[in-house]
Amino acid sequence: MKLVLLGDLHYHEIDAAVPGLPEAREAFYRTLLDDALNTEADWHVSLGDLTNFGTASELSEVYALLKRDDRTFIHVLGNHDVYSQPREEVLRITGQQRYRAIDTEAAMLLFLDTAREMNTADWSGWLDEEQLLWLGAKVAESGTKPLLVFAHHPVFGTTARSELDKASIHPDIDMWRILSQKQGVGVYFNGHTHVDSIAARDNWTFVQLSAGLDLPGYRIVELDGERIRIAAVDVDVEGLLEHGAALHRNMKHFSPNPNARGQETDRQIEIVLPAAAKRQ
Repeated sequence: MKLVLLGDLHYHEIDAAVPGLPEAREAFYRTLLDDALNTEADWHVSLGDLTNFGTASELSEVYALLKRDDRTFIHVLGNHDVYSQPREEVLRITGQQRYRAIDTEAAMLLFLDTAREMNTADWSGWLDEEQLLWLGAKVAESGTKPLLVFAHHPVFGTTARSELDKASIHPDIDMWRILSQKQGVGVYFNGHTHVDSIAARDNWTFVQLSAGLDLPGYRIVELDGERIRIAAVDVDVEGLLEHGAALHRNMKHFSPNPNARGQETDRQIEIVLPAAAKRQ
């Protein structure tokens, strides 16, 4: 099994009158997304904030760049994706599901909705009781099979910056009470804080992706029955960082992070599954 993961991309509306800005946006997003989509995988996943304000034009334009008949694209909602419209309208435009599970022989995959709707004052994450009950049931159902969880917001106190104000699922939601019921290996993937980070707690590994405008690239996740390999891929194309800088100089609701890369230990990890560990 193989997945390609995209961090926060913040595809955004621009002032087309600014010289060179339309060309910079086209070059930046097309180059980055083509590189990711040209990488063979079973699923290509956005970890949220695919758009900057969730407008109909942002969503339709970025989905036009993402459309490939030979690719399966899954978009978990980020707070920016539902700033300007109700989530039902965003889901209607995108054809995505609010949250879902995919159960395979290799692993169970869970895709969460942690976004508050149309709330630009509070960008922390939240899950309603219905989704929390569903999540608990799926964690139990996964048994000892590897469980991969994909969400926009980190779990509080795990990856870098997740302890900051509004930088995680709200601490009033005791996510660990649910996750700690997992038997075997669990991996939780998220974005939101705009910095690469990998952290571990008990049988869980937490993997956080930076924002594409800061660090153009994506993650590859591979499962082979014995290991889960997670690696960062940089899209190192001449002029790409300059295009990104031109974009964030002319956009709202985004601040660049010069420390987005984190440490080298935050860029890749190999997780040995219990059955393989016993044979070593």
